[in-house]
Amino acid sequence: MNQKRSTVLVVEDEPSIRKLFNISLEGAGYKVVECDNGNEAVRLAASVKPELILLDLGLPDIDGKKVIAIIREWSQTPIIVCSVRNSDQEIVKALETGADDYVTKPFNPDVLLARIQANLRKAVTQEVGEPELANGRLHMDLVRHEVLMDGKKIVFTPKEYDLLRYFLVHLGKMLTHKQILREVWGAAHIEDMQYLRVYVSQLREKIEPDPTTPTYIVTEPGIGYRMENYSENDPALAAAKAIA
Repeated sequence: MNQKRSTVLVVEDEPSIRKLFNISLEGAGYKVVECDNGNEAVRLAASVKPELILLDLGLPDIDGKKVIAIIREWSQTPIIVCSVRNSDQEIVKALETGADDYVTKPFNPDVLLARIQANLRKAVTQEVGEPELANGRLHMDLVRHEVLMDGKKIVFTPKEYDLLRYFLVHLGKMLTHKQILREVWGAAHIEDMQYLRVYVSQLREKIEPDPTTPTYIVTEPGIGYRMENYSENDPALAAAKAIA
């Protein structure tokens, strides 16, 4: 089973530079999707929904700034421009169009990775308020896509991760079956109740002290599920630790 990784869409028409991006990004633990033109970049941004886009401006079909403008009509995905164009005017235009950052070529791979990390952290902070989510013994790093229980890393499949994240973002709230299915799997799956039960069972196996008597993800009979809101002083949390 594959662990959830942040996806970076690389839009670059030079094969040698794309290869360099791939080596650096894959080595840092990112999943890379690539293309060499602007129209394909727009299509992939919509279909793949990457966590970040790394974009060249000098593309063979349309200018990179046009790509930024199109994507910004429907998405706030972080976009880092990486271009040989180094004039102040060009940089300002890209940023005003909607780019989040600008790196000139040739670039230092370590600096680029730091910029990517910073923009990913900013994006998740804007979305949920903090780059990390926590509930008692459970901690989720939204930038690194890591989940820790009592400080120990637990491996989740991408869909398990998305479901757990949804529960943590809506901590303490009663969530209906259809609401969860629509937000995590999409509108086409709102009737797949058995599908949801299977994934909730898998989550419980990984995070519950006793999966047969869940204390984190509890069932609301006939309605859906709720993730209980724990605190370090909660007696229920102390009981859960005693079982573990």
